[in-house]
Amino acid sequence: MKHPRLALPLIATIALTLAACASAPPSPARAQDGALVGANGMTLYTFDKDSAGKSACNGPCAANWPPLMAAADAKAGGDWTVITRDDGSRQWAYKSKPLYYWTKDQKPGDRTGDGFNKVWHLATP
Repeated sequence: MKHPRLALPLIATIALTLAACASAPPSPARAQDGALVGANGMTLYTFDKDSAGKSACNGPCAANWPPLMAAADAKAGGDWTVITRDDGSRQWAYKSKPLYYWTKDQKPGDRTGDGFNKVWHLATP
């Protein structure tokens, strides 16, 4: 190597960058145009009848408002938590609010569930 004194700082920088990436909080959703959207680009919503860390949308409600499901090995981090639903499945929550899709949204960018029955709202970052 021509400049061995430059190699050590470069290696240290790469190692720190990789460590930061490895410890980054999970990202089950992203912000887009002021709202949270799932990996599929579909809008996510919150439900006023939920309590912190607990979903009140089960059965027929969940058929219309599918939860943003979390894998068995999903890890909480930052503002993201994983809650256990009544049926034992796992769901993502943002700032303690469980997140849902709306079946009537047809394509990414649709927000037809916002304000539905005055209890469903866009999930916002």
